[in-house]
Amino acid sequence: MNRSQIRWAGLAASVAVAIAVAGFYLGRASSPPASPAASAPASNSTGERKVLYWHDPMVPGPRFDKPGKSPFMDMQLVPVYADSDTSEGGVKVSPTVQQNLGIRTAPATRTQVSSSFDAVGAVQFDERLNVAVQTRVAGYVERLAVRAPMEAVRKGQALATVFAPEWLGPQNEFLALERADVSPDIIAAARERMRALSIPDSLIRQSQATGTAQARFTLTAPASGVISELAVREGVAVTPGMTLFRIAGLEKVWAVAEVPEAQALHLRRGQRVKATLQADESQSFTGELKELIPEVNASSRTLKARFEVDNKGAKLIPGMLLRLQVAGPSTARLVVPSEAVIRTGKRAVVIVRTANGSFQPRDVSLGVDLGDQVEILQGLNEGEQVVASGQFLIDSEARLKSVLGSMAPASAPTSTSGVHTAEGKVESVDRDGIVISHGPVASLKWPEMTMGFSKPNPAAFADLKPGDTIRFDFKQGGAMGYELVSVQKLSGAKQ
Repeated sequence: MNRSQIRWAGLAASVAVAIAVAGFYLGRASSPPASPAASAPASNSTGERKVLYWHDPMVPGPRFDKPGKSPFMDMQLVPVYADSDTSEGGVKVSPTVQQNLGIRTAPATRTQVSSSFDAVGAVQFDERLNVAVQTRVAGYVERLAVRAPMEAVRKGQALATVFAPEWLGPQNEFLALERADVSPDIIAAARERMRALSIPDSLIRQSQATGTAQARFTLTAPASGVISELAVREGVAVTPGMTLFRIAGLEKVWAVAEVPEAQALHLRRGQRVKATLQADESQSFTGELKELIPEVNASSRTLKARFEVDNKGAKLIPGMLLRLQVAGPSTARLVVPSEAVIRTGKRAVVIVRTANGSFQPRDVSLGVDLGDQVEILQGLNEGEQVVASGQFLIDSEARLKSVLGSMAPASAPTSTSGVHTAEGKVESVDRDGIVISHGPVASLKWPEMTMGFSKPNPAAFADLKPGDTIRFDFKQGGAMGYELVSVQKLSGAKQ
């Protein structure tokens, strides 16, 4: 080729390059500009939060790069966002997810709580009012005025007539001495002898008035009540000290209730009680705690409390059931719903919603269980919001983040610079991070898992593609919690 031909060839090449460049710029000028939403990943569009990964809150270890149904549980995967607050073991949950999971919060409130409680007691005779009627002489029961147990009697009412032959001799001697006009000292001695034989003064006066010894006397009721025990019948012989009748008083009765030992600790003698008939709540009575029997029922873990209840109208009879309202002092207590507390056996945990909207687990000390509410002794302040529904899902996520952030023990092999090494497979690559399915990380005691790692800058590791097998170094930091430091492709990686 001569110089002229070479000159023409070079000119043609230059013209071709110029036409190509002009066509490129003309195409860009004629085409509409690409919108930010089209050029950037969908997760970075204006007003949207960046999703780091999806996971199953009930099995929080494995991570997934797209939404869907969990392979472990019958539930949808939950997204974890880049702006989730992981400080102090906390997590952030979007309002949409909160609604889907049914997360509900309630404030810790200080309220007046009374230590009073209700119990059911059975009516019994007040054994302190029981009276025994005995005879102090041998004889016979000639007539009974009361013939059946549980018969009501009044104080001074006749119960039985007893014939006592042994009383005839001392009375005849006394009458003879009076007729003989002996010394007053001898007559006084004879009178004292009759009293020592338990001869009633009324019977002695009757003997003096009639001039005849009296051997029949009437036993009367020393108190009002009912005959709880009838030990004789007409014609039977009686001996000194024999109990003929036992009278149970009804002015007051006992209401004996089984009280759980946790509540029994707060009972004090003298506490007032309001009692109502279980069969008729319109009838009420007053009383007070008299005794707390010092014996615990091993099967029911209860103690018997004995309440003394007024029964002046004699409406209460043994066997009736009373509903007892035991009054106690009222104190201010900090309480939360019982369902908000996660009990692990050794610990009690609540999930607290912080001012920035994140959720943090917090250990608390529990006090008295109030049924739907429980007292908080330590760990919460009045007005703080606690999660009352869905707290187990949040707690599992908070535990995962806390473990991933601080699992490296001093004994584990790790570099002094905080850089850790692992091997794995690239699952996906985007502008800000790389999702890697990696093996165990000994320095952090991590098991095998799939998770995202931040890039140090958007242009880093541009030659990586899904499916590449790599050895990589990473450290804590970045938007995803851990950031890649270096990446080396291993043999067999895709080219």
